[in-house]
Amino acid sequence: MKKSIKILLSIALPLIILLLPIGIIPLEGITVVEQRVIAIFFFAAIFWILEPIPIYATSLMIILLELILLSDKGLKFLMSIETNGFGKMLLYNDIMHTFASPIIILFLGGFFLAMAATKYRLDQNLARVLLAPFGTKPRNVMLGLMMITAVFSMFMSNTATTAMMLSILAPVLAVFKVNDTGKIAFALSIPVAANIGGIGTPIGTPPNAVALKYLTGQDYISFGEWMMFAFPFVLVLLFIGWLLLLSLYPTETENITLNIKGKFLKNQKAYIVYATFTVTILLWLTDFLHGMNSYIVAMIPVGIFSSTGIINKNDLKNISWDVLWLVSGGIALGLALDKSGLAARVITSIPLENMSPLLIVVIVSVVAAVMANFMSNTATANLLLPLVAVLGTSIASLDTFGGGQMIILVTTIACSMGMALPISTPPNALAFGTGLFETRHMTRPGIIIALIGIALSYFLMFILQISGFFL
Repeated sequence: MKKSIKILLSIALPLIILLLPIGIIPLEGITVVEQRVIAIFFFAAIFWILEPIPIYATSLMIILLELILLSDKGLKFLMSIETNGFGKMLLYNDIMHTFASPIIILFLGGFFLAMAATKYRLDQNLARVLLAPFGTKPRNVMLGLMMITAVFSMFMSNTATTAMMLSILAPVLAVFKVNDTGKIAFALSIPVAANIGGIGTPIGTPPNAVALKYLTGQDYISFGEWMMFAFPFVLVLLFIGWLLLLSLYPTETENITLNIKGKFLKNQKAYIVYATFTVTILLWLTDFLHGMNSYIVAMIPVGIFSSTGIINKNDLKNISWDVLWLVSGGIALGLALDKSGLAARVITSIPLENMSPLLIVVIVSVVAAVMANFMSNTATANLLLPLVAVLGTSIASLDTFGGGQMIILVTTIACSMGMALPISTPPNALAFGTGLFETRHMTRPGIIIALIGIALSYFLMFILQISGFFL
């Protein structure tokens, strides 16, 4: 299908919704503003799924459409006296503020750490040191690779981590015989570990950052608190993933050797990188002691690396601005759903009171995992979490299961469980590009890990509930 035709077809449904007589839309009491939000929501969903334009461009278009159609400074002829039938326009500066949300700053700090670590070879040297204790047995080396990948993915881009670890793995794969299925296990171990490891910290993967937008007030979770429950989850699921890959794709090779050359740099800027990396992570983990939240701490590497020249203007060109814009669009979409009142109206129109809270959680998490396999996990989080956040506060029966905190966290974890296809995540796509396996090799462990991960998240939430973690 030609790109132009795909764009026209993608625009058709949102445009029809926008032009429909308001009485036809099956939501009682819906306003004109809410109708426009529905059109923008479907625009986002279709464009994020079909990708007729880059997904970050879709996010920018969301913000543009909201400024034109929904803001108090939009086109005058699209505005009206605010009556019950029209609805309340959004403040334009609230929409603009999504570009400078604390969530964006948190990710920016993570990007600065990742760039400095790569530039001064901290990542490769850490991999060399940390992999040394795992010996030469294939099963142990693979476990070491997965653990290091997961740890790096907690603080670096999953994509960058996967690219780095695959480059380290490349000479090792040459050791295997042509028909040795162990090559498949090793090639899959990197994206599996990267996808799972991203769950471990609030900056590990964009869906976590989107979730933080709704974990505020009494539902607030600090960086350290997030790791308290997410890190054990990552360890358990990583171990399960390791055993699964070993059983599905056993190897005949008895010994392999990882030859990672290099040594830690010993100069002033390298020492600044090491110190800043350590201090930033320690401050993130101990915010209950010093009082600075994770967003403020994220500015430390940004300020220090910029002022010392460790990150210069040329390095800034390599920041994943597309990820930041993608998250901004999701925040803007959530803002529109919330401030217009549409999210609350949709949730209250569904007879969820008759369902058990456990069934609600299962439905939401399974839907999130399925969607994340066919579209960006960030886009999935952007679409679902605004609705889920309202769901957590509007269904009284969910209070016994941790309320808003619980259902937001389960949904966020489910978004990271979409890993069954090469298109599901960038790490999957990078690994698939090695040509060492077919789609079916990825689908089988991907589905099994997703099902186990979702079930494990329920168990985790139960433990957190009885332990008093949820307010």
